[in-house]
This record gives sequence, C-alpha cells and structure tokens, in this order.
Amino acid sequence: MSTTGRGLGHVVVIGAGIAGLAAAHRLLGRGARVTVLEAGDRVGGKLLPGEIAGVRVDLGAESMLARRPEAVELAREAGLAEQLQPPATATASIWTRGALRPMPKGHVMGVPGTAAALGGVLTAEGLARIERDADLPRTEIGDDVAVGEYVAARLGREVVDRLVEPLLGGVYAGDAYRISMRSAVPQLFQAARAHTSLTEGVREIQAGAAAQRQTGPVFMGIAGGVGRLPLAVAESVRARGGEILTGTPARALRRDAAGGWLITAGERLLHADAVIVAVPAPAAAALLRDESPGAAAELAAVEYASMALITLAYRRADTELPEGSGFLVPPVDGRTIKASTFASRKWGWIAEEDPDVVVLRTSVGRHGETEVLGWDDADLVEVSRHDLREATGLTARPLRTRVTRWTDGLPQYPVGHHARVARVRAHVARLPGLAVCGAQYDGVGIPACVASAYAAVDQLAGDLGGVEELTANPVQSLHGGAGE
Repeated sequence: MSTTGRGLGHVVVIGAGIAGLAAAHRLLGRGARVTVLEAGDRVGGKLLPGEIAGVRVDLGAESMLARRPEAVELAREAGLAEQLQPPATATASIWTRGALRPMPKGHVMGVPGTAAALGGVLTAEGLARIERDADLPRTEIGDDVAVGEYVAARLGREVVDRLVEPLLGGVYAGDAYRISMRSAVPQLFQAARAHTSLTEGVREIQAGAAAQRQTGPVFMGIAGGVGRLPLAVAESVRARGGEILTGTPARALRRDAAGGWLITAGERLLHADAVIVAVPAPAAAALLRDESPGAAAELAAVEYASMALITLAYRRADTELPEGSGFLVPPVDGRTIKASTFASRKWGWIAEEDPDVVVLRTSVGRHGETEVLGWDDADLVEVSRHDLREATGLTARPLRTRVTRWTDGLPQYPVGHHARVARVRAHVARLPGLAVCGAQYDGVGIPACVASAYAAVDQLAGDLGGVEELTANPVQSLHGGAGE
C-alpha cells in the first residue's frame, strides 16, 4: 500500500450522489488522491436541478435541514454561501376531512404534547383518546418499536393516521406502522424510554428545544435549487485535483495481494489504498458480495419505496392559492397525491425569476404502492390536477408539466434497522480500507447523508493511520430531518 501513515493515499469513492461527493470533498482536504466513479451520466443522485416554463426548479429534494450543520456548511465550503435561502414561508396545511386545515404546532413528527389545537383534524373521540395517555401504564418498547404502533397504543390511531403518517410518510415514503422509531425519530424513542406518558415526553422535548433554540431557520434552500449543491461540490472536487468519472460503473471490488483494493470500472482496472462505497443498498450488496458476503446479505435485504414528483407551471393571473407553502395529505383520506408544495410561494427565488409564473409540485407513491406509479405521465398530471382542484379550487390548465420518477428512491427504515446497520458496519470493519455511506444507514436527509460520508472518511483515517483530526462538521447521531 502506498499510504505512509500521514495520508490516505489513493481513495476510490463509488457513487457520486451527495454522500459520495461529500466524502470526496472531505478526503481531498485530508490530502488523499481521489477518484469518484459514477455509473450514471450525471452527479447528484436524488438532488436534481431542472427547469419548467423558463424557471429553475428542483426535480428532487428541494430543501435541507438547517438545524444540523453538515449540509449547510458543505454548501458554504463549495462556494454557495451567498445563495443559501430559507423558505419564504413555513406555514403549511393538512388536507383532511374534506378541507385544508392549518398544520397544528407543538408536535414532534406529528406527535402532540397536548390535544389543544387539534380540533378539526381529529374527532372529539380522537381528542379524548389523547387525554387518556397520562393514565395509561407504561408501554414497553424493547430494543425498537414501530412509530405507529407505539403512538397508537399511547394516543390512539387517529393521531397516527391524521398527523404522524403524512409527516413521516413525507420523509420516508413509508408506512408509519412499520417505520422504526429508534432509527427514524430517535428523540421520541428516548422519550418513550424515559417517560411513561408520551405527551409528557413530547413536552419535555419541546421544552429542551426551546431552551436551546438556535437562531435561524429550520430548513434552508439554495437559490436556483438544492440541485445546485452536488454540482458545486463536484466542481470543487475537480478544482482541488479530484477525478470524477461519470458513465463509469464499478463492476467488481476485491482485495489485492498488498492489502489494497482493485476496482473494475468500465474498461479500467483501478488500484486504490481505500474505497468508500456510496451507492444504494442493492448496488452496494453486489459490490461487496465477494469480499464481505455478510454485509452484502444485509444490504440486499434493505427495501426501497418509489415515488414520482409532478411539477406544474401556471400563469399567475390564472391561479389563486390558499396561504402557506403547501399541504400534506393523510393516506387515510384516500387521495392519490400525498403532498403539494406551492414552490413559487415557498422559495422567493422562483417567484423572482418569473413573477408571472407560479410553480407547484405534487408527489405520489408510498412503500408498497405500485399501481399509481405504473400510470403514464399524462395520468399522473391529471390526477394531480384533480386533487389540487379538490383541495384548493385551482381549475386553470398548466402552461407546462414535468413528471420525475424516482424508482426505488427512498430506503425504508423498518423496526430493527439500527441493528441491521450495525451488522453491516461490523462486517465492513473487518476489511481495513473499506467504508460505506449513504441514505440507507443513518438518515435519508441531506445533512444525514453528508454526516455519513464524513464518518466514512473518519473510519478510513483510523484504518490507514491518518493523523489529522476532523474538528469541523461533527457527525451527530440525530436522524430524521429529510431534505424533502
């Protein structure tokens, strides 16, 4: 191996999504020589900039959690500091029981601290059920529990179906009754361990957050779209001497006799001192099958949800929308779309680019839903228009429409996900100079993906004897916070 104990040598990063690019960016700062391999023809993964009716838009994730530092700091490091913008409005609604209703405040991922302000969203019976929480005996949760199962046991199914499901489903496109509380909402998991009453635990979380309240917005965007972030990071990687090869899939990964790595990439055979695998679970499983069959088997079992985003542009003169940035839709209400964003109202830069155009987004698709995602683009546009008309009264015909499909776009975090991730990392740790990162491990949001990349670089530094410590952008254990 070529590393001397003061550097990381040549590191190959497989995958040029935001996790892989963040890893490459950090590796270059550690003095490594870096090659990034990307099977597709572009970088960025689920962050995709686009255009509709002459206005720049995001065709993937559109925002990032600002209360975690990793993504915002990476944007600054990549030269986007002046382009960071918070949402122009953070007021959202929930479309339930036939009307748009203000999203209740004072909750943790839809779990309320009190029944106050939930009228109209919940029935009188549902409100009364919340009040019973204080008198119920402790609900044992063991090593992990599904969010929906635990919350329903404490507060009733209405809270799950009308509040938790649309919020949690918006992040993971999954089923709240399957999603791990420990992995997806760890602050609730800790509260459930510490308190008999769930509402008491939620109020404690809220009090702690208020006492440590950070200044600034909860979420952040980028003028021109969050899809600019991976492009800027890639440009920075190249400017600092890193190589990014698109259209170059990694087909095989194996140890060499000297303890390094050989990567078959297209027609090339690359030698590396270390490798970071930053691709989705199925692709990672295929690459690791020979050298780490245990990790490969665990990764092959990770399930994914598919979804589609429908972007619609209207003449402003033809639209009159309710207040706020958009709305969420509980699955129990039987609608096809699961959310809509009033993008021109949420992001000031969209309105500034063309004041005469209004851009909306809808999303469809949850884990296990296959029929609706099999519809053609025209049908997805029409069902979006239908639901928008029912929710907001919008009857105008759009100027332009775009449908973006994210097949197997979101990894699922079922009960026991944390244990699976621990097993994957235990297997990988047996192979010095190998690390993994990405959305399937510690959170699907942009900051969590960046944090997982930094953790992978830290691991390699330990494996290969790098001496510099990473003091910026500490990796936090907080999950949740999806960019979308």
